Parts: sequence; structure tokens; C-alpha cells
Amino acid sequence: MTSRFALPLAILGTVTLFPTTSAQEPPPLREQPAPPPRPSGPVEVNGIAGKVNGHVITNNQISFMLAPVFGQLSAQYPRRGPQFETKLNEAKNNIIQELVDRQIILDEFKQLGAYIKPNLIDDEVKRQIRELYNGDESKFREELKRNRLTMEGYRAMTKEKMVVQSMRAQQFADAPPPLPNEVQKEYNEIKNNLRDVSKDVISFQKIFIPSSDPENPLVTPDVQLSLAEELAKQLAEGKDFTELAKIHSKDAYAETGGMQNDVPRTDLSPEFAAILFDSPVGKVVGPMMDPQGFTLVKPTKIVLGPPPPLDDRVREMVEERVRKKKTSHQYDRWIESKRKRAMIDIKK
Repeated sequence: MTSRFALPLAILGTVTLFPTTSAQEPPPLREQPAPPPRPSGPVEVNGIAGKVNGHVITNNQISFMLAPVFGQLSAQYPRRGPQFETKLNEAKNNIIQELVDRQIILDEFKQLGAYIKPNLIDDEVKRQIRELYNGDESKFREELKRNRLTMEGYRAMTKEKMVVQSMRAQQFADAPPPLPNEVQKEYNEIKNNLRDVSKDVISFQKIFIPSSDPENPLVTPDVQLSLAEELAKQLAEGKDFTELAKIHSKDAYAETGGMQNDVPRTDLSPEFAAILFDSPVGKVVGPMMDPQGFTLVKPTKIVLGPPPPLDDRVREMVEERVRKKKTSHQYDRWIESKRKRAMIDIKK
């Protein structure tokens, strides 16, 4: 499976700078993985993770941007372990570096006296809710609340990200113009990432192992996870998914071998959807974890939503991506020079 750990504030387009003026089954795969356990004792409400040129980077900023990655990794690695920690730390470090670079560029932006149109910020927030939370605004707002962020605060974070993209575009506006074949090639490579993911549909077989059994106190989550892992091993050895589902799965689809047809992506949790839609058809995925139990899934058909046509709006964005590729080494040197002159203090 190819992992996709897109960060919450990834911007796909560009922005112009303007001068200042049976057992009854729960909904399939809907539940999100449980958040990390709360520490006992006094809790730091919003600690400082670091400073850049005197501007504060907070732990809440990092936690909110890390939340989709944490959710996906928690589902993907039920036992956590070294791989989980390595991938989570890698994602966290990338977010911290992104926030550091963002603040450096914001300082440059302020000197230009420019601004971003509010409607463009609104459009970007809507895109992020659609792509990162399957269009579920209530879940998005729950995540804001959990990280003690307001919508206005999130809009400010989004604006900052857009400023960074705009400043980068302005910095290298003299890049060689993209050739038609370069634009077409780039579009072909990324068009699926630009699609309307809310139109994605998947068919799959599923084995659901509940984390506990009210009638048997000896059935613990660890016992059930071990069972799910054993079933995954048997499937890898060639055992029939349908038969194992009929024997072991504890949901309304067990009698039909766990088969579910044409399930919209929006009916899945964002974490599970990110994993399943990146998995090859016919490959068993899991066990994955949610608060109710452990799930093994074998995608049988994946139909992706339609990509946008290469119209003027999309072409402009694709051309900008081509320019960035041509100037990536130049940009790396530029931002590194800014880092060396900045006052950066990140807590370990």
C-alpha cells in the first residue's frame, strides 16, 4: 500500500498577491480511532513548541495538523510499535519544519504590504474539509474543538499557508514557462489527486472482530486483536476470505462472506478511506482498529471520482507546479538562506 500522509493545510492551487487596501452492526468503518490517552495531573492547555523570529508556534497548531495522520496511523498499526512511532515522528517533524518556514516567509510577506482575498480563503477551507474529512464539517469542527482552535483561528492558519504558496510563486515568477507537453505530463500524474474524492466508491469484503464480548469477560481487546492477526496470516497463506468471514465476522454481512458493494467514500471514516482507496484491489488490508474492534478488508473494486478537466483554472495550477519543479533547487537555497538568518528556537 502506498501511504498518503497529506498534511491538513496542503494547497493544490495558487493565489495572487494583491497590494494592500446480526448482531446489529455499527455503520461500517465509520468510527474513528480513539485519541491518545489523556495525561493525569495538570495539563498544559496550549504550550509553546517553539519560536521563530519571536513568533510562537503552539502545540495545538501541531496537534491539529497532525490529527489526520495520527488517525490513519492508529487505524493502520493497532499495536502501535516502532513503525507507528517512526512514521508519526516523521510527520510531526515535517509539520514543525513547515510551520518554521511558514513564519519566515510571513515575515517577508508583511514587508510587501499584500493581502489574500477572503473568498479564496473560504474556498480553500471548504476544499480541506472535503478532502481531509470526507466533507464532514461536523467532524472537522470536533477536531477544532478538541485542539482548542476556533474557525477564525483555522482560517488564519489557512491564510498563512496560502501566503507561503503565493510568496513562493512571486519569488520565482521568472522561471522558464512550462512547455505544453510538460503541462500535459504533470496533469496526467496528478489528476487523480485533484479529483472530487466525495464521488469515490468502493466494493469490498470485510471481517469484523469486536474488541470485546459482553457475554464473555475473558474476551479482551488483546485477545481479539490476536485473532484478527491470525486471520490475516491465514488469508496471506491462501485461505478463502468468504469462508473465514462466515465463521468469524460479527456483523450483518457475515452470512454473505462480508461482501459490501458500491460503498461511497463518504460512508467511511476518513482514516479508513485513506488506507483503503490507496490499497490494490484484491489485497487484504489490516487488521485495522477502531473503538469497536478490528477489521480486515479486501477491496474488490475501486471507482475513483472524476478528475477535473484541464481547463484554464486547472491549467494555471498545473503550470505553477511545473515552474516549482524547475526552480525547486533555487527555492531550497533561498529558504535555507532565510533559515540561517532567522532566530529559531524549537523545543525538543
